[in-house]
Amino acid sequence: MQVSVIRHTKVNVPSSVCCGQTDVELADAFHQEVVQIHTKIENDFEIIFSSPLSRCKRLAETFSNEIIFDDRLKEFNFGDWEMKSWNEIPSEEIEPWYADFVETKTPNGESMQEMSERLFHFMDELRNVQHEKVLIVTHGGIIRLMWCYVLQIPIKNAFKIPVNYGEIFQFNLGKMNEEDFILRKE
Repeated sequence: MQVSVIRHTKVNVPSSVCCGQTDVELADAFHQEVVQIHTKIENDFEIIFSSPLSRCKRLAETFSNEIIFDDRLKEFNFGDWEMKSWNEIPSEEIEPWYADFVETKTPNGESMQEMSERLFHFMDELRNVQHEKVLIVTHGGIIRLMWCYVLQIPIKNAFKIPVNYGEIFQFNLGKMNEEDFILRKE
């Protein structure tokens, strides 16, 4: 099956702020960004999945009103760090996370390992969907982990993968891992 994945458009939150599962407003340029996205991709999807957070939901709704919202497609749960500036987080909390963000949980949040487990479970289920053209609208962290899943890259390397707002990725997802490959990135 051909899977197209789009990261939501820009949000109205500074990049220095931890914004994971908090439902935040989109930037004023939302409509212009949507027009650009629609010029780059055909709307011939048989099924659409989206994170339930409004920054993804609003973009998904520009493709169809029939959307399957799945909590496993939500961004990283920063827990107590949500909506705090990285500079506000005490060093005794953030340093262990920086040292091993794969296994270390944020206070009242999750680890990258936990996030990857929920996403990889979704991806395993997706392999059994009986559709050829699938759209997923989600977040940067989830998309990075999708790359890790498809290309079998260690999770610790996820942040080396750039994922811009409104960026489109396409990959083939086969019944077996050996059939997976990246088609394009825009």
